[in-house]
Amino acid sequence: MKLINKKIKNYTQIFHLFTEEEWNRASKNFNKNITAFFTGKKHEVFINVQDEGVAYFIGLGKEDSPVFEIQQIAVKFSQAQKEKLMAVPTLVVGDFMTEKQFEEFTKGLLLGTYRYPFEKTHAFWNPKFELHFENLSQKKLDMISRKSEALSNGQTACQEWLNKPANLKRPETFSLYLKTIAKKYNFKYTSFNRKKCEELGLGAYLSVNQGSAYDAAFTIIEYKTEVKNAKTFGLVGKCVLFDTGGISLKNPDNMHYMKSDMGGATAVLGALIYAAEMQLPVNIIAILPVTDNAISQNAFLPSDVITAYNGKTIEVLNTDAEGRMILADGLSYLSRNYKTDILIDLATLTGSSVRMFGDTCGAMFSNNEELKNLLIKTGDKTNQRLWNLPLWDIWKDDIRSDVADLKNISMKPIGDCIVAAKFLEQFIENHPRWAHLDIAGVAFGNVGYAKEKAATGFGVQLLADLIENYH
Repeated sequence: MKLINKKIKNYTQIFHLFTEEEWNRASKNFNKNITAFFTGKKHEVFINVQDEGVAYFIGLGKEDSPVFEIQQIAVKFSQAQKEKLMAVPTLVVGDFMTEKQFEEFTKGLLLGTYRYPFEKTHAFWNPKFELHFENLSQKKLDMISRKSEALSNGQTACQEWLNKPANLKRPETFSLYLKTIAKKYNFKYTSFNRKKCEELGLGAYLSVNQGSAYDAAFTIIEYKTEVKNAKTFGLVGKCVLFDTGGISLKNPDNMHYMKSDMGGATAVLGALIYAAEMQLPVNIIAILPVTDNAISQNAFLPSDVITAYNGKTIEVLNTDAEGRMILADGLSYLSRNYKTDILIDLATLTGSSVRMFGDTCGAMFSNNEELKNLLIKTGDKTNQRLWNLPLWDIWKDDIRSDVADLKNISMKPIGDCIVAAKFLEQFIENHPRWAHLDIAGVAFGNVGYAKEKAATGFGVQLLADLIENYH
């Protein structure tokens, strides 16, 4: 999207931005009847059509509203007006706007162009569309444009893969895509098939994959910067392309939503794309243990005892607690083979986190106070909120097994998201800065672009902001 610091003589399209307070001050300069239709409240849009063109009055709500709300407003505006918007030079009027506010507005306009299947048909992607804004220097506008496009490309990839039906995202299809973007962005791409995983001893991951008709693809993607002494982020994203629950079969009523069980992986994918397009001065090692959780004569069974990559044995009590199995190997493989400053895993992991928080926020667990606070702050800033839950050792008793080191669920009907986090903690190899984000309730839900539940893009902006601003 072209952002230009200039003004031309005549505009056929204008975006007038107003907070409620700003409208109170400025309304006297406009036709007094407009006040009956427009007051500057959040999400209010009044369309003023005249011979020379169209002016959209866009309400931003209260002056002291959180900055992220401006992105939400722009997303909704972009979605709702897509048929009417023209691909022409467009003036943005909003003298009171800060650089950050304008950046959120621009991001929202682009993010609001997404719908499934994604094509750049929206007016905002047309080269003839320009935003003219005189209040910021061209240098700042160029940076905002670059950031907005990078974020949009990352979040769109995340939403697109999460929304695809199961038959369009078989493991080889997704792997081919990952290979393609690795080439495009110069990532190092490594993938282990079933035979290689057996050699390496990735037993917990293989236990889930063994029932699949498709080969294993335990995938490692590395983004490297030229900058010396850069921080290194380790990211593990749960990548179950479709989850039947395995032998512990899920209830069929909502099973079609289980195409969304790769929400952790797609958040990581979006963050990788953003980091590469912005050439962020960090290193990222991402592990995506790609598989489905299927039923077949080879599928793993409740009561199986599995040996994980780090040598710990796991009694499988429920094959639908498969996410923590593949994450276990992802975490210990990353911890043992790479040196990272921060280790974060993301997963659409438990119904328990959904029952606790609905679609309000993700459940967070961390063994590091500083990382915990940073994630909460970043979540509040990006509106991809997290709430911290305890990792007390008392929960360890719930995963003790009679026949193995651990069991994969507690069998108690309470606190499963905490039990899962406590289970994963056994595989981080004493990493001092680890966080586990259970995003089951927030990665897939009610969105403005679809009638049914669909991908929200949760996690991309959270990770992008965290990585970009980490010192």
